[in-house]
Amino acid sequence: MSRSLLLRALAGETLDTPPIWLMRQAGRYLPEYRELRARAGSFVDLCLSPELAAEVTLQPIRRFGFDGAILFSDILMVPYGLGRPLRFEEGRGPILEPVVDRAGIPAYDADAFHKVLAPIYETVSRVRAALAPETALIGFAGAPWTVASYMVEGGSSRDFAALKLWAWRDPEGFGALMDVLVDATVGYLDRQVRAGAQVVKLFDSWAGAAPETQFERWVVQPTATIVRRLREIHPDLPVIGFARGAGAQTRGYGAATGVTALALDSGIPLAMACALQAERPVQGNLDPIALVAGGDALTSEVDRILEAMAGGPFVFNLGHGIVPHTPPEHVAALVARVRG
Repeated sequence: MSRSLLLRALAGETLDTPPIWLMRQAGRYLPEYRELRARAGSFVDLCLSPELAAEVTLQPIRRFGFDGAILFSDILMVPYGLGRPLRFEEGRGPILEPVVDRAGIPAYDADAFHKVLAPIYETVSRVRAALAPETALIGFAGAPWTVASYMVEGGSSRDFAALKLWAWRDPEGFGALMDVLVDATVGYLDRQVRAGAQVVKLFDSWAGAAPETQFERWVVQPTATIVRRLREIHPDLPVIGFARGAGAQTRGYGAATGVTALALDSGIPLAMACALQAERPVQGNLDPIALVAGGDALTSEVDRILEAMAGGPFVFNLGHGIVPHTPPEHVAALVARVRG
């Protein structure tokens, strides 16, 4: 697998042409995805169908030739594996029955958990078998703070009030939920790696919602534990950490968690990104709306990032996921510009 540009960049190599993959590169902006999604049943059914999920994972690789394929799944497969009912509604997103106190925390039964999620591990195996050696396969999970936010709030939230109230009022009880999520996430990512994932990414999409005084305890420490335990099993495993919205706390997050690389959101200034790059590989951080805009705006933003990050190990990506109304031809233009 030494030909993989993504693995080389994550190993600390500075490349003339950086590898590129995009968050949510498989999804609603692609007509081939929309066609498959229409006949797949529910979104959860799609995630748990190895044949269909593998096909969705491979669609953007065939179309654009990205340097990394990321497993098509969802961060809420972990609470689903823990026995929490989950559904997705158009216009509302994920819906879960809220966990409101310690009595409602699900237990992590490893055998039952992996039985439920076995189709996802099969998807990983299918995708790895279908990929060329130079295309790295990325597994992923949500970080505990972000997954807990959906479990406590019962879905998406604007203010995360229930999440923060529990963490402040009953840190011991909330910590018990986080401990379950740490155990489940380690097991989940371990199985993905055993099935063929070569890189894993921890998405802490709502890290920025953690109060400053709580960031270390609920964002940093659980991630550090996951990274340490994964490295005990897979010593050379590259782990990408994405603490979206962490801002000035990003550097401390990288140092304390031990992640291999930092994925940066679009709010991180390039001067700060360069400073972070001096310590570890970085990934990012094009604004997804610049990709929607296309044309000169896209070219200018891409060139600005490439110039700033040329001096160290770098993976080109977005600062968050592709939005559904992104024209596929703009994605093709982005890949051509990065490789041009």
